[in-house]
Amino acid sequence: MLAAILFDLDGTIVNTDPTHYLVWQEMLLGYGIEIDEAFYKSRISGRQNPEIVKDILPQLSPAAGAKLADEKEALFRQKAPYLKPMSGFSELLAWTETHHLKRALVTNAPKLNVYFMLEVLNIKEAFDTVVIAEDCIAGKPDPAPYEAALHRLALTAEQAIALEDSSSGIRSAVGAGIRTVGIASTHDPQILTATGAFMVIPDFTDLQLWTFLNSLENEDLVDAV
Repeated sequence: MLAAILFDLDGTIVNTDPTHYLVWQEMLLGYGIEIDEAFYKSRISGRQNPEIVKDILPQLSPAAGAKLADEKEALFRQKAPYLKPMSGFSELLAWTETHHLKRALVTNAPKLNVYFMLEVLNIKEAFDTVVIAEDCIAGKPDPAPYEAALHRLALTAEQAIALEDSSSGIRSAVGAGIRTVGIASTHDPQILTATGAFMVIPDFTDLQLWTFLNSLENEDLVDAV
């Protein structure tokens, strides 16, 4: 029986990648590194800042890397006060309310960004729990964040579905045993499918998603009879 939907944040609830891309371009240019979208998608998108900085700027000390990451995120928040949720997101929230489903946010985003975006998007009260990777033993693609969400909600993996836009996030959710829908806002649908998503959609208005969700609810009604 479906009991919860677990949401990623960046690229899933809201398409922040264009802003993150521009900010990383600006920050890395200061180190003489020019990046394009292919570089961003392969080396940055879906990863945590410590991993990104260590990979791209291995010469920086941990303290200098952390300072760069903090400056990068502060610049992101300056540029992102007008973010809007993905199409169909509010309708999906309403559907979960109607069907009494729990909701969790599971994200690799830095804590300050998470609460900034929840405020900007006016969804501070939308989730039963918020799982931030930096508070877990490991971030995505490790399954730890999704395992933490299931633990907090007191549910099994079979009772949930996850919504994710990146290979890193899909590996995390699938690794926790959760059926995962890929959101092709930032990555090639074929890549998301190959990573483990059982369905890939452009946004929450896609008929394929609603057909699937309603089929689950119909199955639950039959089981209850």
